[in-house]
Amino acid sequence: MIERLNDVGVERPMTESSLKVEDNNCVFEDAIFFDLEHYIYKKPICIGVFGCCFYDHKNQILKVTQYMIENKKDVRDILDLARSYFETMVEMGKKYIVTFSGNNDFTVINYLFEKYNIEFNIKDYFISIDLQKQYEKEMHKSIGLKALEKEFGINREDKVISGSNLAKTFSKIAKDSEYIKRMPEIKKEKILLYNQQDVVSLFDIYTKWNDVFASPVQNI
Repeated sequence: MIERLNDVGVERPMTESSLKVEDNNCVFEDAIFFDLEHYIYKKPICIGVFGCCFYDHKNQILKVTQYMIENKKDVRDILDLARSYFETMVEMGKKYIVTFSGNNDFTVINYLFEKYNIEFNIKDYFISIDLQKQYEKEMHKSIGLKALEKEFGINREDKVISGSNLAKTFSKIAKDSEYIKRMPEIKKEKILLYNQQDVVSLFDIYTKWNDVFASPVQNI
């Protein structure tokens, strides 16, 4: 399994620019920003990449943690690491989990937790903030993450990878223990960068929400 810990520099967030939740403008200090890449065939099969980050106020950086599958035996190991990560975040006082269309990811990881007898339910420990749902509530129309990034002027370092291509890759990894050895390093890097940009975008969008939409919001 690939385990990657990265520090990503970000602009210092302003509370008045951030999405307000339950009368709290400083949610970003108590939140984690979460995104999965996964493989589903009728039912969830595995997590391809677990990605999460939180804001380190003292150093003004995002602390990004990623776990990427390399073969079938990593399916359970990633779940154990995910639970450990979430438990550590709870111990650190994190109360919110920010996603985009997070119910899909929650469904996958909770299904796999249950399948492998891992006792943890994310929503028992974190208040969920779904930026897609919030956009739909305010704008009365649907949107994808990449389209929302454009509204915030977020430019990706690399080309967007389609979900179907990612699923095919993780399917091959789960079925063929030697496939990862044949995969070019640049492809692994692109997958990890794609996931990292997802979680960093969640932070950027959350902390600049009012700069773009400039409207008070209700509880989510």
